[in-house]
Amino acid sequence: MEPLDLSALPPGALVLIDTAPVIYALESHPKYAPRFQPLFDRQAAGDVLFAVASITIAEVLTGPLSAGEEALAKRYRRVMESWQVVDLTADIAESAARFRASLKLKLADAIQLASAIAVDAEALVTHDRDFSRVKSFTILS
Repeated sequence: MEPLDLSALPPGALVLIDTAPVIYALESHPKYAPRFQPLFDRQAAGDVLFAVASITIAEVLTGPLSAGEEALAKRYRRVMESWQVVDLTADIAESAARFRASLKLKLADAIQLASAIAVDAEALVTHDRDFSRVKSFTILS
């Protein structure tokens, strides 16, 4: 699997990271982490900024908590809280509902897109093909 093409991201860009790339990076997934590693390298170098929707925190923590790994869940949470956390507001919820209605996105995906737009992110980074219907926002997958 090829690394993600980041040529569209200018220095200092804010990107919202969907759940799957976060999990791949945190767990060093052998197949998928290398695709997203260049993005995490740019963030570590201070070249891009990360945002994460609060729904991503819930989704990422589910795995460690299901396995009874409280310490790991706390470590993952600390990592994500070091990024900009986008809370689910009424405005974001309404925007997500509009995306669900118009683009037929799943609720979590619609919240990701609405959150990215709400914080004026340069792009949404995902591994989800459901975003293929989104034409008015930069989706990196």
